[in-house]
Amino acid sequence: MFDKKTIRDINVSGKRVLVRVDFNVPLSSSSTAGLSVGEDTRIRAALPTLEYLLEYGAAVILCSHLGRPKDGPDPKYSLKPVTAHLGKLLGKPVGFAEDCIGPVAEKAAKALKPGEILLLENTRFHPEEEKNNPEMAGQLAALADIYVNDAFGSAHRAHASTEGVAKFLPAVAGFLMEKEIQYLGAAVAAPAKPFVAILGGAKISDKIGVISNLLAKADTILIGGGMANTFFKAQGYPVADSLVEDAALETARELLAKGGTHLRLPVDVVICDKFEAAAAYKIMPTGPIPDGWRILDIGPETIDSYARVIKAAKTVVWNGPMGVFEFPEFAKGTFGVAQAVAGSGAVSIIGGGESVAAIQQSGLAAKITHISTGGGASLEMLEGLTLPGVAALQDK
Repeated sequence: MFDKKTIRDINVSGKRVLVRVDFNVPLSSSSTAGLSVGEDTRIRAALPTLEYLLEYGAAVILCSHLGRPKDGPDPKYSLKPVTAHLGKLLGKPVGFAEDCIGPVAEKAAKALKPGEILLLENTRFHPEEEKNNPEMAGQLAALADIYVNDAFGSAHRAHASTEGVAKFLPAVAGFLMEKEIQYLGAAVAAPAKPFVAILGGAKISDKIGVISNLLAKADTILIGGGMANTFFKAQGYPVADSLVEDAALETARELLAKGGTHLRLPVDVVICDKFEAAAAYKIMPTGPIPDGWRILDIGPETIDSYARVIKAAKTVVWNGPMGVFEFPEFAKGTFGVAQAVAGSGAVSIIGGGESVAAIQQSGLAAKITHISTGGGASLEMLEGLTLPGVAALQDK
């Protein structure tokens, strides 16, 4: 399934290896220690690749983006706080360069010895990164002998550090990239049947291509979250104050016609009179929503119905929550689905930041086959698209 070279296929001993990681992690502030890593799933996911490279005598240079800095360097988007956290996980010091290209980066990379590791400053502090500027890509490449892309979460973007640099150096995949492509690729190309896709979140427009592609492959697609409201309105139901995507109503009608019985919508919903955790709420069958109310979750009958479908599945892919799970009263749909997926015994793949957060909050993450580190990248994989960061790597 995975036809690209990986770090197993090359000799890294004594080589400087530039690794594109996805350390776009939340930072939290502490009055005593300043910024620190708030949640480290993506950092931990990179450890197998980094440990392998260090064990086999590579000098490891890491690059990543963090956040969306607007006008060049911004202290709140600095990767420096990540170095201490990564050092603890690896059990060794991690150096830091105050820039990712130019004299500072070159000096730090040149001084690096085999078995040592260095993190470069945020690649997006240079606007040339997102423009996939060849000069910046060349400067990154000049730091190393080999390029490794282990940043699945950024592989759908053709940036200087994800795609451009691969034109200048031998370019291979890390273990995380390999694992992501194997699981998501298999889910799309040859899933064990029955294959159930669960799609939620706010917008249909974000997932039109995914739904269209999966309709031809999945036995059932279960819909929840804000996107269900747009389908309801497309069926002619008033949805009152519910989140709805009016520009996607025609698309929703087309998907309903194309999907037939394969596309399942909630049969009951939880509605509330305000968008807040303490709002008054009630459960009602799917249908016209009373004025002044809004849908915030799927109802208990839907949870039971979806759970039965999930229990019979051999492959389950889930992207997007079933409701506003940040509010406890409206998290029952998302956590109910999480329990069904975890207990299904199916090959289960979860992608998208909110779905991943929900499965971790539920305490069921250990029962999921694969938790993807990529939101947009996993959606594009499920849509059947080629990711630029993967296409740029050497074929086996």
